[in-house]
Amino acid sequence: MTAPVAILTGAAGDIGRAIVQRLAEDGWRLLLTDHPRAQTALDEAAATYGTGDDVVVATDDLLDTSSVERIVETCRVRLGTPAGVISCAGVQGLVRPIHRYPIEDLQHVLTLNVVAVMGLMAAGARAMIDDQVAGSIVNLASMAGVSGAPNMPAYSAAKAAVVGLTRSAAKDLAPYGIRVNAVSPAFIGPGQMWDRQVALQAEAGSQYFPSDPTLVAERMLAMVPMRRLGAPSEVADAVGYLLSERSSYVTGVNLEVSGGSI
Repeated sequence: MTAPVAILTGAAGDIGRAIVQRLAEDGWRLLLTDHPRAQTALDEAAATYGTGDDVVVATDDLLDTSSVERIVETCRVRLGTPAGVISCAGVQGLVRPIHRYPIEDLQHVLTLNVVAVMGLMAAGARAMIDDQVAGSIVNLASMAGVSGAPNMPAYSAAKAAVVGLTRSAAKDLAPYGIRVNAVSPAFIGPGQMWDRQVALQAEAGSQYFPSDPTLVAERMLAMVPMRRLGAPSEVADAVGYLLSERSSYVTGVNLEVSGGSI
């Protein structure tokens, strides 16, 4: 039996690398993509988790919205029709309150976090439908899109849009045997993503967080009922579940990986 094929954007990030490991262990053949500046990290992932042509690297800039078509076509040529499509690429944007937030940055955040996600869903679904492949699409959203995060209006709006896109697409694609779900992590770390969020909230100056990053981290953890950070591997496990047959009757769901945060 031929191993299934999946596309993963944002494969060089903290969560992306964890997803690569999970899917490789689950027997997926992978097309990994990220920004060209992440070439070295992508090559390392391919060397670590790939054998032969099981893992293919294709850098692209998702701010160029036509890139999603190239990504899907590269996958079809190099590996075959994808049965899994995972949008993990994203950008946090600036961390500052809405009355000081520049609209230009909002446009940047929405292009990468929403427009590119919708484009990849559509292109991946067309390939599955054309080749009669039942599949699963998983979009990385965020708890910021569920409850709203202070000083992060653009990111919160974008991730809320991802959840809405996911639920709409799940209805559109169900007749073709394609499931669509989202995963919303809360505070995930340690790693660059966590460190950057703590530092930027400390700099933002608001009633929600002090200016000392150490105290910001403590306050963030106090917001989590389980009183710890989530691990990237725990997000990857959720993605692996939603791609697998174990979730064969699950679609249109936003799976919160949050330690109980609301």
